[in-house]
Amino acid sequence: MSFTDSAQDMRDELVRLRHSLHATPELGLSLPRTQEKVLAALDGLPLEITTGTNLSSVTAVLRGGRPGPAVLLRGDMDALPVTERNDLPYISRIDGQMHACGHDLHTAMLAGSAHLLSARREELAGDVIFMFQPGEEGHEGARHMIEEGVLDAAGERPVAAYGMHVISSFLPSGLFATRPGPVMAAADVFRVTVKGRGGHGSTPHRALDPIQAGCEMVTALQSMVTRSFDVFDPVVVTVGSFHGGTVDNVIPDEAHFEATVRTFSKDTRAAVMRRLVEVVEGVAAAHGLAVEASFGMGYPVTVNDPAEAEFAGRTADELFGPGRFFVAPQPIMGSEDFSFVLEEVPGAFLFLGACPPDRDPATAPYNHSPEAVFDDSVLPDGAALYASLAFSRLASS
Repeated sequence: MSFTDSAQDMRDELVRLRHSLHATPELGLSLPRTQEKVLAALDGLPLEITTGTNLSSVTAVLRGGRPGPAVLLRGDMDALPVTERNDLPYISRIDGQMHACGHDLHTAMLAGSAHLLSARREELAGDVIFMFQPGEEGHEGARHMIEEGVLDAAGERPVAAYGMHVISSFLPSGLFATRPGPVMAAADVFRVTVKGRGGHGSTPHRALDPIQAGCEMVTALQSMVTRSFDVFDPVVVTVGSFHGGTVDNVIPDEAHFEATVRTFSKDTRAAVMRRLVEVVEGVAAAHGLAVEASFGMGYPVTVNDPAEAEFAGRTADELFGPGRFFVAPQPIMGSEDFSFVLEEVPGAFLFLGACPPDRDPATAPYNHSPEAVFDDSVLPDGAALYASLAFSRLASS
């Protein structure tokens, strides 16, 4: 029986697991209920299981019946601090928390692949590491798991690593995509405090207004991007937070803003950090104010190994037939902490369309929306592709 047939036989189990996870989402690195459900889903399989020390991770190793190297498969498990606005029987029961990015599907699909591969253990030409990861949403869970030894769980570094992400819009349900090279952006945080001198709103000439200067900085940053960087090596700077003052007629002493900075190359990442500081310092100097600027380094660029990306696409074509996979023409500006794994191990990160069939992918709410909905029908196909990637990659080593 093929992986696709076996996965379809598991459909109801995968849906039940996904719905259970969706109803009880957890945030960050500590996911005790989620970890418990994953361990229950893996119970009885011939796996070597370890759990994290400083985070609620699960690492499971399947030893193949034939000698060979190791391959890693990863699924992230954490939710987002979002209040769900959907009418579903399995809607989140936790106020202010929601699986708005589809990690509940990733977890169920990875658990499904563990069942599929365990059933064909004797045919496996090597070992498979199943990486159930907390803390993808800004907590660097992948880096923490690497520090705790996930890449060495099988006794040697894997020869390849694969991750997958569902998308609630843009891609029709069941369509897979990836590309060689950069596939998702680096994401950093730029924090600025403008230091002025407070005063009465009626006499701004007696004060040093940090709000006006801060607003000018925000505008100048956008102009800097378009005039300093090649459009074919994209940079995005978005100011998502701006705070200053308390009432309408008081000029405050300080104003603060924060921006997300997205880039696709190491050189541009370093250059944009330098230029951002130069711009805000220049505007501050022009207005006679002081400024403090700092960076919070986030996730690096997610870079697919070209050979592994091509292998992943070929595997999807062989598994599902033509028309279910395409090469994405360009990367996306979202970021992903699987990038930490791909800095250590060659591999590929893929996308799977999960827009429900009764919605238009062009207008459906996107990941992170409180109204995002994901199609359960993709669960067997995601599990089957995870299993096929590991099985075929080991067979080719």
